[in-house]
Amino acid sequence: MDLEREYRAKTRGSAGIFARSRRYHVGGVSHNIRYYEPYPFVTRSARGKHLVDVDGNKYTDYWMGHWSLILGHAPAQVRSAVEGQLRRGWIHGTANEPTMRLSEIIRGAVKAAEKIRYVTSGTEAVMYAARMARARTGKKVIAKVDGGWHGYASGLLKSVNWPYDVPESGGLVDEEHTVSIPYNNLEGSLEALRRAGGDLACVIVEPMLGGGGCIPAEPDYLRGIQEFVHSKGALFILDEIVTGFRFDFGCAYKKMGLDPDVVALGKIVGGGFPIGVVCGKDEVMCISDTGAHARTERAYIGGGTFSANPATMTAGAAALGALRERRGTLYPRINSMGDDARARLSRIFDGRVAVTGRGSLFMTHFTPDGARRISSAADAAACDVHLLHRYHLDMITRDGIFFLPGKLGAISAAHSRADLGAMYSASERFAGGL
Repeated sequence: MDLEREYRAKTRGSAGIFARSRRYHVGGVSHNIRYYEPYPFVTRSARGKHLVDVDGNKYTDYWMGHWSLILGHAPAQVRSAVEGQLRRGWIHGTANEPTMRLSEIIRGAVKAAEKIRYVTSGTEAVMYAARMARARTGKKVIAKVDGGWHGYASGLLKSVNWPYDVPESGGLVDEEHTVSIPYNNLEGSLEALRRAGGDLACVIVEPMLGGGGCIPAEPDYLRGIQEFVHSKGALFILDEIVTGFRFDFGCAYKKMGLDPDVVALGKIVGGGFPIGVVCGKDEVMCISDTGAHARTERAYIGGGTFSANPATMTAGAAALGALRERRGTLYPRINSMGDDARARLSRIFDGRVAVTGRGSLFMTHFTPDGARRISSAADAAACDVHLLHRYHLDMITRDGIFFLPGKLGAISAAHSRADLGAMYSASERFAGGL
């Protein structure tokens, strides 16, 4: 039986639900990347390292809620805290004490977080960071890297997918005020930034490209960008939505000799609930203080109806509290497992792949000319994405191992060495058929 027929045979219930979903939802989904061929299975429940679909199939999950669930699905410490909060209500529309608890933890772990504002998605956090940069500097140009993904806000929806010179969407305006720079190419990036002249407001960059291919930034590259940006009176903004609290208790930048003006957080800090965090130095964040600035001077960044709701704040504080308690054992264990995964998968595919990542994040790239270094999103885009999708669908169908097809994998506290062993066996079987 071919792979697609085998997948369809074991996911008939999902097929029926997805057919209904297409009647109501654009493309059958509410997030573009959740669709994959021939159709996505429909999850019924999740606990620990497992997803269970409506047909009763159980999967060891490496997608882990868009990489946000470092403690696994529904961890006891978070679940218990949220259940207690739900008995007291889950949205008040007023200030609440759980917000203070979460902010105290973030402030203690992230030096740059002198002031904090909560929203409900990473997209909003980065959007507001860009607005603050423009208001603070009085300049217009925002720079980002090729392949950098900062959400769907119009001002940053540029050069996300290859080819980078083709617009990402209709309906975008003001694109001339967003420039793109080549990741891990300092001279090329500085040349592009110089062309912005005196109108550069900020550079926004990820310490590790998430959606762009799980590619770590070279520390010298980030330091060079930061030095140039600050010399021009612009802001250096780090998008740590993926990397924040992923490799250690805090942000990735602290071990890279960086001094960001603003940091965007999300994913892990919400404990599995919707969150975005824009935080930074007091001298920058104060531009959003509506009581201290006239309308034409301030950055009006607001929040939203569900921003800092007590359920999310409680979940985030519980998750970060658990990470703080277990930091001495949890991070070394899952980071070591990630190191092992990158090394073992490279050996299994023997010259056919390059495996990128850092710590507990990893991604396999089927390279066109044998194993080679992947240092930018352009390098990743040149790889065989169709073969990567087939590899992931093969493991979903035949091994009960879930990677969202084409995306990176995240190891959580719920995974074991035995789980990695099962993934290696599945990969060996797939590699043997190439």
